[in-house]
Amino acid sequence: MRVRIDVSIKTQKLTVSDESGRVLRAYPVSTAAKGPGEVHGSLCTPRGRHLVRARIGAGQAENTVFVGRRPTGEIYCRELSERFPKRDWILTRILWLSGCEPGRNRLGNVDTMRRYVYIHGCPDSTPLGVPGSIGCVRMHNADIIELFDLVPPYTQVDISDD
Repeated sequence: MRVRIDVSIKTQKLTVSDESGRVLRAYPVSTAAKGPGEVHGSLCTPRGRHLVRARIGAGQAENTVFVGRRPTGEIYCRELSERFPKRDWILTRILWLSGCEPGRNRLGNVDTMRRYVYIHGCPDSTPLGVPGSIGCVRMHNADIIELFDLVPPYTQVDISDD
């Protein structure tokens, strides 16, 4: 069964649907604090059609910390958070997105993949349902594990601000 992902910036919700459009799962998320936008360096969440280009973190423990898409050997905890209060935590799993629309979210200064935009786990204490990221789509750890196991590479991801 093929699935697709829709992310609504307006409602801060990610839904997974089957080929007929039936919603299989829905999760609260957090997109960019600066809102929607595609330009490199904007810290905004890119809109439009994307694909899951890479799935990173299979088999890693919940709360595994990633930097540069590689596990650091750390497991997120309160003490680690207190030691690095400014860190943008990327935890547990990463779905790296690639834009499909040249000039909108692919190539040049609007390339989603070159902007390193992901769907990824975050500390479970991070508020979801409100914008707060620096461009990525944040999810709680149990949710990103479930989503990761549902979606194969090249799953379609549509991000809209309606």
